[in-house]
Amino acid sequence: MRLKLYISLVIFLSVFIADQYIKSLFVDGFRASGECISLVLAYNKGVAFSMFAFLDEYLKYIQVSMIFGIIIYLWLNKDIYSQYFVAIALILGGGISNIYDRFIHIGVVDYIYWHCGFDFAIFNLADIMIDTAIVIILYQLYLQRKNDKQKSTK
Repeated sequence: MRLKLYISLVIFLSVFIADQYIKSLFVDGFRASGECISLVLAYNKGVAFSMFAFLDEYLKYIQVSMIFGIIIYLWLNKDIYSQYFVAIALILGGGISNIYDRFIHIGVVDYIYWHCGFDFAIFNLADIMIDTAIVIILYQLYLQRKNDKQKSTK
């Protein structure tokens, strides 16, 4: 379990530091335009697709409370943490990085703008890490169910 905690910490810090470094480049003025993807600064005052932006300053405190709730839940359910520790570290690294933005900027710093054929949301590395973590969890669940079915047919 201790090794999993160390690995989680390394993943968490890697995601947080990389995301904050990239965001600082955009806050300092970096821009690039392409046919399908542009790298531009945007502040998201809400969550995905700017939902809940009306919560304004309260949103960051709600999110901090949610993170504490998740950590308490994982502390009480160590088996879940043990099974999904990589994905959990990605989610917490990305989530806490985005929440941190809310405290030091006017919103979450987003910078990847997809506009090839249709306009899509602007997002960042933290968002990609959170989405990657969800895919990892779904894949692990798929493998677990597949393994359970094989065991039950024997």
